[in-house]
Amino acid sequence: MLKRLFPHPLLSVVLFVTWMLLVNQFKIGSLVMALILSIIIPWMTAAYWPNRPKLKQLPAFAAYCLLVMWDIIVANIQVAKIILFMPANKIQSAWIPVPIELKTPEAITMLAGTITMTPGTVTADMSSCGRVLLIHSLHAPDPDAIRDDIKSRYEARLKRIFE
Repeated sequence: MLKRLFPHPLLSVVLFVTWMLLVNQFKIGSLVMALILSIIIPWMTAAYWPNRPKLKQLPAFAAYCLLVMWDIIVANIQVAKIILFMPANKIQSAWIPVPIELKTPEAITMLAGTITMTPGTVTADMSSCGRVLLIHSLHAPDPDAIRDDIKSRYEARLKRIFE
């Protein structure tokens, strides 16, 4: 019964929290609406998720989210320094191919999204075989170091979480 009511429990929690953050009011009406949305949306979309992702380590996923939030804050400061204080002719933008070992689409999407959310980098393309991401970096004096950092900092953690 509980499985039918909450086919995607993590999605339900995320929807509930997101709704409460959006309305920014802790009232009974907001709670009821958040509960309704967190039940109805996953229930209505369950048929489109036949092979939903399995998170193997929920604490590792939470740690990954905190790491990404920290990296976003640090990258914002670095990008601000580059834009405000570095002369334009000293900025070394680069296209960096990043070979990936991830197999699940959810993990690959999470990696691409993480790279894009981190200021100064963006995932621009993926190879037709699905094994290489093309990343653009605002300032990459050492593209190999950026590639290695992405692989060790993000991909390795996502591999433990999803695969």
